[in-house]
Amino acid sequence: MNRSKLTRRDFLTTAATGGLAACTLPALAADTATEAPADPAATGSQRLSLAQLRKWEALEYGMFIHFGMSTFVQNELPDGKAPATTYAPDKLDVDQWVSVARDAGMKYAVLTTKHVAGHCLWPSNHTAYTVANSTNQTNVLEKFCEACAKKGVLPGFYYCSWDNHNRFGSKTPSDGGPWGEMNGIPGPDPNLPPYTTSLYQYFQTAQITELLTRFGPIAEVWIDIPGVLGRGYRTFLYQHIAALQPQTLIMMNNGIGNPDAVAYAWPSDLLAIERNVPAGTGHRKWHEIEGKKYYIPGEVCDPIGRDWFWVAGDKPRADEDLLKQYQTCRAGGANFLLDVPPDKHGLIPDETVAALTRLRKNLRI
Repeated sequence: MNRSKLTRRDFLTTAATGGLAACTLPALAADTATEAPADPAATGSQRLSLAQLRKWEALEYGMFIHFGMSTFVQNELPDGKAPATTYAPDKLDVDQWVSVARDAGMKYAVLTTKHVAGHCLWPSNHTAYTVANSTNQTNVLEKFCEACAKKGVLPGFYYCSWDNHNRFGSKTPSDGGPWGEMNGIPGPDPNLPPYTTSLYQYFQTAQITELLTRFGPIAEVWIDIPGVLGRGYRTFLYQHIAALQPQTLIMMNNGIGNPDAVAYAWPSDLLAIERNVPAGTGHRKWHEIEGKKYYIPGEVCDPIGRDWFWVAGDKPRADEDLLKQYQTCRAGGANFLLDVPPDKHGLIPDETVAALTRLRKNLRI
């Protein structure tokens, strides 16, 4: 993985710590007086009931699966120019991924359907840049959902709004300006944040519709880099997802360092917390947003090693580190979504499986 390049985590950190200052709305304010609303009978203004949200919280532990074009070009944020045939797993076994998740004690799994490269793990009708034109033409999403159903693991889909291949005139963080500057890319207008055009938004709506009408019930829909979508389209997209699958939980990923930013990631059913729960009191579930109370569960996500996608030599972190992170998440009131990337063969490596087995033994779950 080329670590001299801008990473997604760099982008999220910078965006959350001031890169969006010119276009932010008032921050989402945590209820600092109590962990519950002032009225004990209140149920909150969120779309889903408290019972539904707490049922999701009871899952506690899930697997994030980063796999796709980035695995094969060994770059987390590719330019989207590699031919579709570059994606070429020779021993792809999606059943193995889900079996590993189940055997590790995980109750749900979230798979990257399309990442920054723009390459799709299903044969979409809206772009040729998919597995249908790749060296291995397996419909990974179909196999994933079938495996989840067989093995009792709830399926989730990740979808990235930063797309360097299917642009439709959009400006992505790879083009420079804010966030790109730290990668040495000043961009034509350094003050203009990344954005998506209405044509790209039409494309994203069409693809999300495919994802939520072809593969059965999806427990969680993870939208990454939602800040480039804008508040208006993001609200439409949230409502569209909810209309297609009313029971799903929708994650608009807020990034790192400022989990309460309304302008970047609202509306959302969940708060993404990359790396660790907030120090001290942990994750506060009740928030006041634009004058209304919302119950918003938290989900910590982090790779089992250093990189989100598989990289040769990137080994799992020490057993005690993984154990401590899991325990910290649970003590802090957040679910733990541990990223476990398959390799270029399309398999989760043996050393990763062994680390997960030891973690479950240490957790006694």
